[in-house]
Formats: sequence, structure tokens, C-alpha cells
Amino acid sequence: MFADFFRPDRLALVHRLVDLALDEDGRDLTSEALFERTSILHASIVAKEDSLVVGLPLIAIILERMHCSEHRITLLAADGQDVVRGQEVARISGPAPVLLKAERVVMNFICRLSGVSNATRRFVQAVQGTSVRVLDTRKTTPGHRYLEKYAVRMGGGHNHRANLEEMLMLKDNHIDQAGSITAAVQRLGQAYAVCPPLEIECRTLDHVREAVGLNPQRIMLDNMPPQLAAEALRLIPGHIESEISGNVTLATIRGLAELRPTFISSGAITHSAIVADFSMRLAPAQGREHA
Repeated sequence: MFADFFRPDRLALVHRLVDLALDEDGRDLTSEALFERTSILHASIVAKEDSLVVGLPLIAIILERMHCSEHRITLLAADGQDVVRGQEVARISGPAPVLLKAERVVMNFICRLSGVSNATRRFVQAVQGTSVRVLDTRKTTPGHRYLEKYAVRMGGGHNHRANLEEMLMLKDNHIDQAGSITAAVQRLGQAYAVCPPLEIECRTLDHVREAVGLNPQRIMLDNMPPQLAAEALRLIPGHIESEISGNVTLATIRGLAELRPTFISSGAITHSAIVADFSMRLAPAQGREHA
């Protein structure tokens, strides 16, 4: 899944992000003074709570970005797997200064991504038994967009557009500046010989009626109360996808799903996800070489 999701352009962004995370920490003066590179440590990553574990492939990427070839990694869980408190999910051995510097960077990524997956799964479970698909949004941590969207997928959710190029999306600010939905769509048609997929954000029933007449791929019902959203959904023909969005919480998503939109999107699964609790335990190897 990780290799399939992170095609070369996305993987390059992950490498830049990992480099930034390592650069933020600077040199580990403490570890460099206390340990020679020939000193080997064993590390064990352990779950401190029941959780999905996500981000394990980043261990190798982080060590490689540190130019460390003398490491060994054994993954004891699959990425996206359910693990229980106390379960060991990975073992690493390598030079002491490298593992000590890498420790917090590795754990920050794994704990954050596992938390996003956990949050996503709770939302997905809340709509179980309906046909609704739970979408993420672009309300992600700057620089972490693709990793967090990967974590959403691992939690059973689906991805909305990853960037501004993947889909045209008319939001309220665009529509207000253009004068109307119709005027905005006409200008998009003039700008692109082959128009990318189009989603139109609607705030009123009149907006929905206007949007339906323009035949977009998807209509978003933005911040509509449930009763108004139900009326709006009745106006949208089956060949146009529908999406409910705006302040969707775990407490409200089930009721919205029962209105039977195609999608429900929520920024909460990324921007409000609680980090999962994993820790890395370090111990010296016997002797000065890899065991």
C-alpha cells in the first residue's frame, strides 16, 4: 500500500519532509559525545495502547536520509494493522548516535499517522451499514498532506483531492467573486480546453438548483442543517455525486449518513486527530557489532 500510494513525486515530498524534521533537530551533540558510530544499539517500538499502527515504512526512509546503511529493520506488524497495548511492532539495530538522533523523528511520524488512522476508523465505523464514503479534506498539517492522506486510507477512509490540480472546486469565495455559479463555470470552460472534474459548493437550495443545471461531477452541501441538506439531496440526480461537508463530527456523522449522500467529508479526521501512543525502547547490543 505504501509503495503504491507514494509514487515518485509524492515520495520526493516525503523525503523533503523527513530532511526538514532531521534538520530541525540539528546535531545530536549529547549522543555524538557519548557514543562512537561503531557502538550498536537495539531499538524496539512498542504500542502503549490499542491502536492501528501506521508509518512503519518511514523507519527505513529516515535512516536512509541520515546516510545510515549499517542498520537492520524487522517489522513485526503490517502497516495499518491493529495492534494491542504492549505489542512490539518493529525492531531496529544500528549505530548508537544514529538511532538516538532518529528516535524522536521516527516516533513523531508513527504516533501522528497512527492517530489519524484511528480517528478515521472511528468515523468510518460510525457510518457502517450505509453506502456513504468518508472523505478527508485539505485541512492537513502543512507539508504532511500525502502522509496524512495515506493514514486516512489506512483507517478505511477515502481521499478528497490531494491538491488544487486534481479537481476544479468552486467554493463560496470563487462564486462570490465571479458573480454566480453559472458565470464561474463559464469562465472555467473558457480557461480549459479539457476541463478537469468539477465540484461546486452550494450553501442554499437555489445554489443546488443552479449547480444541477450545469452538470458537475459533484455537488457539495456546505454547512447545511440536516433538514436543508435532505431537501438539497432530493434535488440532485443520481448521476451527480453529492457530498456533505462542514463541521462534521463523530456525534453528527451518523445522522448525516442516513440522508444518503455519496460522500461525507470531515477535516476533523486530520486536524483534530489525537496522536497514538507508541514508544521506542533502546538497549545496547552485546559487543560492538550487529547481533
